[in-house]
Amino acid sequence: MPKVKTKAGAKKRFKLTGSGKIKRKHAFKSHILTKKETKQKRNLTKTGLVHKSDVANVKEMLNI
Repeated sequence: MPKVKTKAGAKKRFKLTGSGKIKRKHAFKSHILTKKETKQKRNLTKTGLVHKSDVANVKEMLNI
């Protein structure tokens, strides 16, 4: 049996915390930032957690 490969896109986008939760970045922070308020941009900088309904799919992509 060959090794199971991790999805490269998921590997770049998600990180595992010490307690086993999955961290992610927010969307809408890459371009067209002039029309967004400073508060919105500041809050998008912070990391979030993957929603519990998506955790199983992300773990499958990461082979966890």
